[in-house]
Amino acid sequence: MKLGNIELHNPLFLAPMAGVTDWAFRTICAKLGADVTVTEMVSSRALVYQDKKSAKLLRKNAGSVCGAQIFGNDPEIMAQAAVLALEISGCDFLDINMGCPMPKVANSGDGCGLMRTPELAGEIVKAVVKAVDVPVTVKCRLGWDKGSINVLDFAKRMEDSGAAMVAVHGRTRSMLYSGTADWDMIHKVKEQLSIPVIANGDITGGEAAVRCLKRTGADGLMIGRSVFGDPWIFEEVRAALNGEEYKGRPCLADRIDVAVEQFRLAEQDHGEHIACLEARKHFAWYLRGVPHSSYYKNQITSLNTMEDIYRVAKDVVRDLK
Repeated sequence: MKLGNIELHNPLFLAPMAGVTDWAFRTICAKLGADVTVTEMVSSRALVYQDKKSAKLLRKNAGSVCGAQIFGNDPEIMAQAAVLALEISGCDFLDINMGCPMPKVANSGDGCGLMRTPELAGEIVKAVVKAVDVPVTVKCRLGWDKGSINVLDFAKRMEDSGAAMVAVHGRTRSMLYSGTADWDMIHKVKEQLSIPVIANGDITGGEAAVRCLKRTGADGLMIGRSVFGDPWIFEEVRAALNGEEYKGRPCLADRIDVAVEQFRLAEQDHGEHIACLEARKHFAWYLRGVPHSSYYKNQITSLNTMEDIYRVAKDVVRDLK
């Protein structure tokens, strides 16, 4: 597929996830096989009002094609924010969030709330496309709820408004992250669009990725929550798509080394205090499925310094396998 002038072959996307896909984690995922990464979503109004915390979220990572994601429901403000987001980040493309299901976002008419106002969503895409000179993409869901699934008409409107690509999460807003993603509906979206369509939802490993790509006919796959504590999933999926044998995850010691590298990067980006707060959830994710790790997971909940992180990491490698 082509994203603007960027050529991508069966690309693997790291889904943008608030509070998860910061610069440090995106850097790690890019090293381990994510072809495309996208920043955490940033409020268009916050950017226009020059909020420094929001601007910091837009740091571009190396090692992958990287997009900046913004959200909002005012075409003029979104256009201004798009220009600012690209000036700040230097990213390769601009992504518009029309899929966030969280009430504080969607109920305000942002995120997936825009699927209830497709005409406004189209005006936003037109305004942003006119304002920037990089590809503009859209991430959406199937619709607001089971009774209002409108992704076919919505995605076509996004294409007609100038979107260069659409990523579809195969769930409705009301489903949040429960139930099963509807890959068949993503297939229907792919059939009617001429721009690339990226499939998102329930891509839990290599076998699921192969089934999803076959079922949807999508141009690429976007991996979300399955990557928590497991950035190696990109290697597994890539091997499966290429028909190659996957050797499996690295040993625990090597996985912990990667985790610590991520936390060091986070310290560079956020400072020690915020890095340690973020490490509490990420470190626990890295230990998911590790036998007898509950003692260390309890310690992780009170990490306050990088020295705490180094100490727990050393003890985990010594005591667990």
